[in-house]
Amino acid sequence: MNIKNINTLGELKASGYKSKTVKEEIRNNLVKKLQHGETTFPGIVGYEDSVIPDTERALLSRHNILFLGLRGQAKTRMARQMIDLLEEYIPVIAGSEINDNPLHPLSKSSIDLIAEKGDNTPVEWLHRSARYGEKLATPDVSVADLIGDIDPIKAANLKLNFADERVIHYGIIPRSNRGIFVINELPDLQARIQVALFNILQEGDIQIRGFKLRLALDILFVFTANPEDYTNRGSIVTPLKDRIESQILTHYPKNIEDSLSITEQEADIIEEQTEKVKISDLVKRMIEQVAFEARASELVDQKSGVSARLPIAAFENAVSAAERRAIINKEKETQVWISDLTGIIPSVTGKVELVYEGEQEGPYQVAFNLLNKSIRTLFIQYFPNPDALKKRKPQKKEEENNNPYRPIINWFDKGNSLDILFNVKDKEKVQLLYQVDGLYALVKKTFPHANEKENALLMELILHGLSSYSLISKKVLNGKIEFKDLMGSMLNMGNIGRESSSFDEEEGFDQEGY
Repeated sequence: MNIKNINTLGELKASGYKSKTVKEEIRNNLVKKLQHGETTFPGIVGYEDSVIPDTERALLSRHNILFLGLRGQAKTRMARQMIDLLEEYIPVIAGSEINDNPLHPLSKSSIDLIAEKGDNTPVEWLHRSARYGEKLATPDVSVADLIGDIDPIKAANLKLNFADERVIHYGIIPRSNRGIFVINELPDLQARIQVALFNILQEGDIQIRGFKLRLALDILFVFTANPEDYTNRGSIVTPLKDRIESQILTHYPKNIEDSLSITEQEADIIEEQTEKVKISDLVKRMIEQVAFEARASELVDQKSGVSARLPIAAFENAVSAAERRAIINKEKETQVWISDLTGIIPSVTGKVELVYEGEQEGPYQVAFNLLNKSIRTLFIQYFPNPDALKKRKPQKKEEENNNPYRPIINWFDKGNSLDILFNVKDKEKVQLLYQVDGLYALVKKTFPHANEKENALLMELILHGLSSYSLISKKVLNGKIEFKDLMGSMLNMGNIGRESSSFDEEEGFDQEGY
């Protein structure tokens, strides 16, 4: 029998329908998915051997869950995907504010309705998408918001006194009965409000304004929290934490491959951009590496964390930087150059919390330094490590000449420089790169099968890489990047021996490192 044809309590009883609790529903459907080898949390990358198994064990145990982790670790997404483990439809008493089970009603209004109409009591079917409630914990959240309170307007309209249970206005938790309820950023909830959750978690009932009622609510609770909140804004009171059966620690992607998959999945790149702008695996990895460098930086507050949103936003900005240049130059297509990555700086500065030393450096300086470290890390995955060449003392002049970077460095030492405008056309940029002695020869020797576009990108990588290893100088000025010999640049600055980057409001970043 089609459940949609069941419209009354009598028809529901006759169908032999057996109701389950929310946690039993989720458990049974999870067991089926596991038995059939189905993905339980699609689109969640990097948690296959850690968070997802922990969550599955908690759900099989019918536990309430606390996801504990830093910002941007898919805590809320994990909770929202639990909706798919619910039954597609469940029966509720028509008009019930708290999704009363027709076979086991809780509210007085539903009990009275069944007493009046019996088997003719109307039944509705509630889709699982409507069985999810979510609340962001903020200091102004009240017990009335979550649990409920007396509604004087309802009392007046129904001509009831305040002792009548029908004057209660139910909060968001009772309205999430027979569903999943999520409280995000739990430590932000005032301690006295957290106390109001004790009974719900332990005994499964609520108390409203002294009413003698027990509503045995049927809810799966999922909480999220950031460890930083424990010290900066508040904490989870110990008795509440004790009542949450499973605490699951989330984490950032542990490797570049997972991070790449997340960014590719989440980045909002429209078809028009995809057709116009190509982005190489090299540049994609460089963007991801920025987040990894930030998570290891002494200038960044590690307690705050570096969200996975950073490389996602940076990726979008990198594509848009290349797209903007192509539009200005009326080019039908282009690729993301390494110089385009200056356009990701706004995506970095807003997503990292700095410690005192980082604040002294300044957010833009720190962002450029992180980008430089990313270039430095990726560079030696494609070309020989300049530091290793420095440490190895040549025995003969021939060995010194075998240094693959020597022709390039010599070209700059002769007083040559290379200025690359941010909005330069691709063809003009390639011509500029070919002017540098030894640049193309090194790329061709290392990557003999690379095509023309790949050659040009790798040539640019060498310049940025050598500057990150302080073998040539690089200045990021307004509208262009300037490459020069290191010593000449330092003498012109009147700052011999200086190795750190600086920023001048009129000129920009002056970087031997970046």
